Amino acid sequence: MWAWALLPVFLAVFGIIGMWAVFAIAVFNNTVNITEEVPFISTCGSYNPQSCLFSQICNICSVLALWIVIIRFQQVCDLGSGSHLNTAGLVLGFISSIGISILGNFQQSIVMGAHLLGVFLTFFLGLAYFWVQAWLSYHSLLSHDRKWVVPVRVILCSLCTCLIICIFVLYNTGFRSEAAICEWALVMCFFAFFAIFAAEFRHIDCHKLTVQNNERKSTSYANGVWAIQEIH
Repeated sequence: MWAWALLPVFLAVFGIIGMWAVFAIAVFNNTVNITEEVPFISTCGSYNPQSCLFSQICNICSVLALWIVIIRFQQVCDLGSGSHLNTAGLVLGFISSIGISILGNFQQSIVMGAHLLGVFLTFFLGLAYFWVQAWLSYHSLLSHDRKWVVPVRVILCSLCTCLIICIFVLYNTGFRSEAAICEWALVMCFFAFFAIFAAEFRHIDCHKLTVQNNERKSTSYANGVWAIQEIH
C-alpha cells in the first residue's frame, strides 16, 4: 500500500519545515543576529519561545524516526536479509532516534553536556545507521528500486560524512558561520535520507504487532513481533 510511503515523507517534510520555522522565529524576535554570523540550529532553539517549538519538533521526529527504523528492520528481514548487520542497524537507529529527543529537550544554553550527548547520538550513530542501510539496500531492495536508491543513499552518506568533518574543522578553526551552514546542510541531508525510505515502504501492504501466547510456541517466523506483508 503506497500510503506507508507517506510516513518517511511526512517525517522529512515536517522536520524541514519545523527547523526553518524555529530559525525564522529566532530571527524575528532577535534572539539570533544573522548579520553577525549564521546561527547553529541548536542556537536558534535555545531561547524562548522557539525553544518549546524546537523541543516538540524533535520529540515528534524522534518517535517517527523510531517507527521507521523498526519497520525498516522487519522489512529487510522479510526480504531475506535478516543478518547481524540488520540487527546492528536497528540498535543504531534506535539509539540515534533517542538522541534526537535528548538534543531537543536539553538545549545548549541550559545543559550543554546532555545536549552534546544528544548531538553525538543523533549525528554520529545516525550516520552509522545510514551507512548500514546503504549497505543493506544493495542486498535487500527490490530489483526495480536498486537502480537509483542505492547510488542516492551512497551519495548522501558520503556527503553527510564530509559535512560532519567540515563542521569540526571549520568550528575549531574559528569559521563558525561556515560550520553552521554545514550543520544546516547535514540536517537537511538526514531528512532527505529518511524520505528515501518511501521507495521501499510503498511496497508494504500492511504491518502489525502480534502477541504470541506461551502455550502456542512456533518456529514460524510469521509469529515474530512485527509482521510485514509486501506486494511484489
